Formats: sequence, structure tokens, C-alpha cells
Amino acid sequence: MSYVTETPAASAQIAIEHFSRLLSLETDCADVAAALKTGEQDFVLLHVVGTPAAYERRHVPGAIHLPHREISAERMAKWPDDTLFIAYCAGPHCNGADQAALKLARLGRPVKIMIGGITGWADEELPFASGPEAGALKKVA
Repeated sequence: MSYVTETPAASAQIAIEHFSRLLSLETDCADVAAALKTGEQDFVLLHVVGTPAAYERRHVPGAIHLPHREISAERMAKWPDDTLFIAYCAGPHCNGADQAALKLARLGRPVKIMIGGITGWADEELPFASGPEAGALKKVA
């Protein structure tokens, strides 16, 4: 018996519950990119870490720079209460998206994180935007 099978796999029902819960909390770069490409962006994408200069150099197209430390009820009031927010940070070594998601959830806002963040976006070879405005699409290294 290998280490893989030493602990039996969960039942199908437990797996369904687990993965449904997981997918209710996170999305990935490919799914975000597909929504952007097809114009089906039914969420607000938040770049939640870094300085304005770092955001201007490189961010996911359509993302708004709102550092997690600046998330507040007052800042979020510009969006309807049922707006889904997708938070991302630098990548697997960063917990900024988790911090943002926790703040948003505490404010009663629907939220998911984009796993992989900037690092995942780059790994997928997806185009970045640059400039101070969300969505200034331009291929950036």
C-alpha cells in the first residue's frame, strides 16, 4: 500500500461538499481571463497589495487597486451589496488576497480569491495591463 492510498479517499458526497465549498471561495487565473476575454465580467477584480507605482507597472486587466488595508465599509459603499469581489495579490507567497477576502466577508460582501495572483497570471502567460487606470491593456513583461 502506498502513502497515497494508505488513507482512503473520501466518499463522493464528502468530495462534492468539499470541492463545492472550495470553489465557492476561490477562482483561478484562467477563469478570470476567460470572463475578461468574453466580456462576461460579472465581478469586481481587486488588486489588493502593493504601491500605486507597482500597480501602474503591472496589474491584471480591469483590476482596481484597493490595498486590503484600505478596505472599509465606506470604500465599498460605491458598489451594490450583492457585488462579487475577486481579490488577488502577488502570488502564493502573499496572503493579501486572504486578508482582503476576510475584510470583505466581515462587511457582508460576496468574495472569492484568485489563486495564484500575479505569479499565476504570469505563469499562464496572460497579458498584463499597465497605467494608473483599471483596464489599460498592454502586454507587459
